[in-house]
Amino acid sequence: MLAQFVRIAASQPLISYPTHTAHPFSVLKNNQTPFSRHFDFPSRKIFPSFFAAAASKMKDISVLMTCPMNSYLEQELDNRFKLLKLWTHPKRQDLLKQHSESIRAVVGNATAGADAEMIEALPKLEIISSFSVGLDKIDLIKCKEKGIRVTNTPDVLTEDVADLAIGLMLSVCRRICECDKYVRKGLWKLGDFKLTTKFSGKTIGIIGLGRIGLAIAKRAEAFGCPISYHSRSEKPNTNYKYYASVMDLALNCDILVVACALTPETHHIVNREVIDALGPKGILINVGRGPHVDEPELVLALMEGRLGGAGLDVFEKEPEVPHQLFDLDNVVLLPHVGSGTIETRKAMADLVIGNLEAHFTKKPLLTPMV
Repeated sequence: MLAQFVRIAASQPLISYPTHTAHPFSVLKNNQTPFSRHFDFPSRKIFPSFFAAAASKMKDISVLMTCPMNSYLEQELDNRFKLLKLWTHPKRQDLLKQHSESIRAVVGNATAGADAEMIEALPKLEIISSFSVGLDKIDLIKCKEKGIRVTNTPDVLTEDVADLAIGLMLSVCRRICECDKYVRKGLWKLGDFKLTTKFSGKTIGIIGLGRIGLAIAKRAEAFGCPISYHSRSEKPNTNYKYYASVMDLALNCDILVVACALTPETHHIVNREVIDALGPKGILINVGRGPHVDEPELVLALMEGRLGGAGLDVFEKEPEVPHQLFDLDNVVLLPHVGSGTIETRKAMADLVIGNLEAHFTKKPLLTPMV
């Protein structure tokens, strides 16, 4: 039977992904093409009764979703599991207490994850699957103590976030948003728009040369931009200039991009000193997390002209945004949409579901973090 399965599986057409993009469900070498999510390609057709039984068992598993994230994800979770929606209950503690013995999984995101209090309240919790790359909203220490598995959604959102970072750089340098308003208000009839500054050739400094940082660097290189970076250690196999401190990086770049993970060490990694080092002609781009930047100091520097401009997709207390930024024409503000495309959010949702199904069918997790 197993031999028959392998023969049939090998003959199935595979889903093709661009070979330049790392795929989250397998390690690609050369130009290999990964298979589809969690071995789904032929198995459900070959063994329908097996998967029907597995699906029936999973339908009895209670999964807690911490906040609204994505309609497709919500629907798929509801189809496969017994879905509980935390935000629909005015008294969170009552819901957790009522279902404390049945909730075996939590699905969170960059806004609402699982803190120590929630984890302690759910003694049957086995896995937390995050609809995001960052895990700063999950108490990882508590998860390790209790043997709770944790997964996230790397790789699938890398390209979109990197695209958006370049878009923010272009928008701030060329004042694209301001130009749009200029035309809409009929001001063009009164005279040409003021001159802006070019993006091509600007020196780009990247904080965090991980998946997203590297993707940003490759895109910026296409614009003739010299690349430098800061990370915990110098990266092998790259010709980009490494700076051991953020201060030195800021002193030697035109545009400083934040693309690292949020940890206690990177909290407010961009402070007043770093902003002043970037200077009145410098531009700050943040596609990481809001708390990477000392927001009051950023606002003050922009208002005083000590910083040339900023492109921000994230903020310290989302969805709250400092009102002082609204009237500044050298700032582009986005509502945390780095991964906000239809294609990527679906891929992220599939990865969340794939990790849950893998866990509850005792298969290897697709993207384990803990």
